[in-house]
Amino acid sequence: MQNESFFKRYGLVLGFLVLLGILALPTPEGLPTAGHRMLGILLFSVIVWMSDSISYPVSAAVIMGLMSVLLGTAPDVANPKVILGTSKALTMALGGFSNTAFALVAGALFLAVAMTQTGLDKRIALFVLSKIGAKTNRVLIGVIIVGFILSFFVPSTTARVSCMVPIVMGIISAFGVNKKSSFAAVMMIATAQADSLWNVGIKTAAAQNMIAVGFIKSQLGVDISWIDWFIAAAPFSAIMSVILYYVLMKLMPPETNEIAGGSETVKRLLTEMGPMSTAEKKLLCMSCTLLFLWATEKILHNFDTSTTTIVAIALMLLPGIGVMNWKDAQPKINWGTIILFGVGISLGSALLSTKAAAWLAKIIVSTIGLQAMPALTILAVLAAFLIIVHLGFASATALAAAMIPIVISILQSVKTPGINIVGLTMILQYVVSFGFILPVNAPQNMIAYGTETFEVKDFIKTGIPLTIIAYLLILLMGATYWKWLGLV
Repeated sequence: MQNESFFKRYGLVLGFLVLLGILALPTPEGLPTAGHRMLGILLFSVIVWMSDSISYPVSAAVIMGLMSVLLGTAPDVANPKVILGTSKALTMALGGFSNTAFALVAGALFLAVAMTQTGLDKRIALFVLSKIGAKTNRVLIGVIIVGFILSFFVPSTTARVSCMVPIVMGIISAFGVNKKSSFAAVMMIATAQADSLWNVGIKTAAAQNMIAVGFIKSQLGVDISWIDWFIAAAPFSAIMSVILYYVLMKLMPPETNEIAGGSETVKRLLTEMGPMSTAEKKLLCMSCTLLFLWATEKILHNFDTSTTTIVAIALMLLPGIGVMNWKDAQPKINWGTIILFGVGISLGSALLSTKAAAWLAKIIVSTIGLQAMPALTILAVLAAFLIIVHLGFASATALAAAMIPIVISILQSVKTPGINIVGLTMILQYVVSFGFILPVNAPQNMIAYGTETFEVKDFIKTGIPLTIIAYLLILLMGATYWKWLGLV
């Protein structure tokens, strides 16, 4: 803990020292000055994000400032005879805010607020749990199923877990179970892990997916639809959900097989909510329509996911038609996530446009010897790398912003014939959501950890085997299912 507090305290200073150190080095051959400076900004960003020395919104402002000044005083990559200028550099730093993926993430946060505002997410969770029964293994299955269902309707992992935590805590309390019991720990760990697993399976379930989709669209010219993502990724999440159940039951078996009065407690909580309100009915109708439009993109219509989401949010805010107003929604929106997301896209785009990502990719490819490796071996190496790097990150969004542009450049530098860059980038994005080992690896983990129902060692005890199995499943599906789909 002392090392962590030291890193947190001096992370910002260390970040600036590393940035200055990079800038003091001679610009490597083949790398533009702007690219050299972007590498320094990238390392600075990674250090402050990993150390959590400043908040994400503040780090976003600092990164924008650094990009504006350092790139603005560097030669233009397209025309090295002229200086780019701070105005154009600031435009680059703000570029992520005009990305369609940014619009989708912002809209998704409003949708999550609508769910909590009306209580529809809580009703869905309690309804599912009421049908499960009181046996402890069934309650665990219920928690995992709720995580799966809410992933379709609440496009924010933090919001989904925030909805589930009070429900699970209410069940634990009503059942008269000790908060420090194995049953309580298993239910709360499952709440966080199930949501992380379905971040992989559903494109709109997490912000980090939008980062990858945005870069794939801008750099590789391919727009991955909701249904294409679901067909590729949902089987992985479904298999891992079953594995999550068995891992938790094996490593942390609940003290009892059945909780007395369990079913009655859930039914009572559901009864206390009363009948569905008009706002809930409206939101359910809108959400189902939106889900239908997401799933049928490029099949029945050509409206992209971002556009349909923004239109839905506009309807949800309209007087008479909607389910909430701006005054209600505004204070509940996590604006810090929105700012981080926009700057994250800008950072990645600048790494690509200044050729920094391509230069770094060539170094990595030649050092590891990836040039002629088979696609599956490349997947194994890069997936292991992302899992290790994720241990230092508290945000998958930040991890995706820093690493996906580099991953794309690495795959573009590989000479293996027939390699599917889009497919492999998408699969490696699944790995970005692997925040299974430490509570600090994801906000949803920290929300669950804040209930004090489990210790860090409990999360690690279940998280390590879960991560190993998930990694092996990535390789197995890479050799079979995803290969059959043409993604590997």
